[in-house]
Amino acid sequence: MDILKSIEQEQLRTDLTKPDVGDFVKVHLNVIEGNRKRVQVFEGTVIALQGTGHKETFTVRRLSYGVGVERVLPLHSPKINKIEIMRKGRVRRAKLFYLRDRVGKAARVKEKIVSK
Repeated sequence: MDILKSIEQEQLRTDLTKPDVGDFVKVHLNVIEGNRKRVQVFEGTVIALQGTGHKETFTVRRLSYGVGVERVLPLHSPKINKIEIMRKGRVRRAKLFYLRDRVGKAARVKEKIVSK
């Protein structure tokens, strides 16, 4: 069991900032199309965090042409180039699935004012 934990610890990424639920993030993903590599940006609100260790994932939701698009991304994936946190969100719950039923201004999350 200790061997598995040591292997998992090597796989964890420490260079990425971990987003919290309610944050508005830009996730830069490495995409391979044929023989070309490029970086694709997926930006939206983090509505859920699941798992621990190397199995940790987060769900990002955004509206694209009036249709809600959600993407579940592994936090420690090598496909993630970087995670930019644009705004910290002030939320009172762990999962923001209620945002699925909301459109427009009702789907906004209040910004957390961070004092330095």
